[in-house]
Amino acid sequence: MKKVRDRLFIGNIKDAAEVLTSSHPPVTHMLSLITPNMDPLEFKQPASDEDSPRVLNVANVEVDKLERKIVPIRDIESQNLLDHLEGCLEFIENGRSNGSVLVHCVAGVSRSAAVITAYLMRLERLTVDEASASLQQVSSKVYPNYGFMQQLQLFEEMGYVVDRKNLSFKKFHLENLDEAFWRGEKIENSRYAADPAVNSNKFEEDVGVSSSQASAQYSCKKCKRVVACQENVIPHEPVSGESSFRWRRRDVRRWGGEHDDPACTSIFVEPMQWMNLDGDGLHEGKLQCLNCESRLGSFNWAGIPCSCGKRVTPAFQLHKCHIDSSLTVKTDSSGAEPMRYSHASDSNTFTPTRLCGHLLV
Repeated sequence: MKKVRDRLFIGNIKDAAEVLTSSHPPVTHMLSLITPNMDPLEFKQPASDEDSPRVLNVANVEVDKLERKIVPIRDIESQNLLDHLEGCLEFIENGRSNGSVLVHCVAGVSRSAAVITAYLMRLERLTVDEASASLQQVSSKVYPNYGFMQQLQLFEEMGYVVDRKNLSFKKFHLENLDEAFWRGEKIENSRYAADPAVNSNKFEEDVGVSSSQASAQYSCKKCKRVVACQENVIPHEPVSGESSFRWRRRDVRRWGGEHDDPACTSIFVEPMQWMNLDGDGLHEGKLQCLNCESRLGSFNWAGIPCSCGKRVTPAFQLHKCHIDSSLTVKTDSSGAEPMRYSHASDSNTFTPTRLCGHLLV
């Protein structure tokens, strides 16, 4: 167990075992980043889902002396660290505020190092390289795997927060879901984006429309149920031939920008909870309105080619001919109600045409 900062330590499973068997634990909090279904003789397991983070007290030390958070996480490049990161950082901060914290994994090399690196990045406003170098001064053997380092780079780009509305995060998350699907894992519906119809009355607030900006909202053409908002759209660059996007390699496409192409007759969105994708495990199928069951589009985890020539993988496609679009525009900062503009049913443009913004249609 090595000291990283005041009241913050990094260690391995041996250090954790010593804490668990001590009648006077040297720390008050312990964050365990361990492989799911580890030996229950070493780690007390609750009756809940093994793949969910949880905080519990340990039976073989005094309850008021140790608080634990167990995050079941594997040391593999495809492991999604970002989904767990905010909870881990909150636990560390709370532990340091009320005592001291040991962050450990099995070897004390990759998982624990990745989380502590993220904590140092946020705490001291360091780049991922600076935080890694600082931690290596404490323990020269720490070395998060390549996938974790890529996610830490994204964490830095997002401003030391896990911003789930960030386009790069959405692409990373979608790629991660795609890998999980093809590994045969059951993907819980909660891992998909929230149903935009549930909070459609808070659309302007959630999207964050500001002066001279416009935001798109998409609804079923038949019953007008909201099926997507601008933030749900995953843009792609129209190209010739077959190619799939990766979150590290693409930039945001802007309305009227270099990559805007009227040949796109569909929009591609992130998977959302209303799509009912967790039912039968099929890799492709229809997307139907949850309200009126009208056909809206298709999904295919193996990809769908857009009319512009780009193959999007995985693909959750809404056809423009089956959805209506509207714009919400805030014209000034006086607090006036935003104006809405409807999409012409026989056109791929909005009116008035002077509007600009991140409209991905």
